[in-house]
Amino acid sequence: MKKIINAPENVVTEMLDGLAYMHKDLVYRVKDHDIIARKAEKSGKVAIISGGGSGHEPSHAGFVGKGMLSAAICGQVFTSPTPDQILKAIQEVNEGAGVFMVIKNYSGDIMNFEMAQELAEMEGIEVASVVVDDDIAVEDSLYTQGRRGVAGTVLVHKILGAAAEEGKSLADIKALADKLVPHIHTLGLALSGATVPEVGKPGFVLAEDEMEFGIGIHGEPGYRREKLHESKDLAKELADKLISSFDFSSKKKVGILVNGMGATPLMEQYIFANDVKAILEAAGLDVSFKKIGNYMTSIDMAGLSLTLIQLEDEWVDALKAPVETIAW
Repeated sequence: MKKIINAPENVVTEMLDGLAYMHKDLVYRVKDHDIIARKAEKSGKVAIISGGGSGHEPSHAGFVGKGMLSAAICGQVFTSPTPDQILKAIQEVNEGAGVFMVIKNYSGDIMNFEMAQELAEMEGIEVASVVVDDDIAVEDSLYTQGRRGVAGTVLVHKILGAAAEEGKSLADIKALADKLVPHIHTLGLALSGATVPEVGKPGFVLAEDEMEFGIGIHGEPGYRREKLHESKDLAKELADKLISSFDFSSKKKVGILVNGMGATPLMEQYIFANDVKAILEAAGLDVSFKKIGNYMTSIDMAGLSLTLIQLEDEWVDALKAPVETIAW
């Protein structure tokens, strides 16, 4: 294992200290907690929070700031944050209008966020939430019942963050979230596994000429392993499955997110995006929003994911609204 770290057991705390130091104009680290919160002036609006295990940077701390998240809770690598950490984040960002939690669909995350919600409500803080389950690769996998929450979560942050910035109520944001999440689907692929620093070796190993479709962001198994194909074939596999997962008979307006898993260079992401473009055009879809880069990674995994969102007009505006964050 070659990594630019000190002691493996200190990677999260040292990473968060470095992040807070480099971006102190936008965020701060909550004292004695693995929480990154925004410095934007409080204005009495609903606070949006999210989080999960570390190792997915820039998710979720990179999306803390005006117009997106009020705070991100960072668990140990690939491990849910604890209820007390989540409760502290709720307390830190509550401005009186309530706190909305964006939770990825993993058993540990759901259990701990819900426990923190109960504790916060005992203190009189109103809390609501949504569970993101955008990964259509497999129905059940390690650590989860139902579909996993992956890169599409970032689009949820953006759209709900815009709603909070506009001053929407907690009930309005809850209704929006429940409507939004089913319109976001993602599929990924891997060329290599991720190496957790404290483990010291990849979670899975692929031969030099192998790849796997449908992997999760923690290295969970996908739905097919085979010989590596050209980019255009990979694009067809992911895009065709995503297109077929929606009913486009009436609404053909979409957005796409091409997301790198950590070790795939932008050169390759752009080639893949160009191949996706041809497939979407052939399907007659109106691509009204595009984003590319590393947004929900898996440490040093080589691979990428493609997210397709079926758009309402107001969601396009929300995705394009200005923000002040590290990574959007």
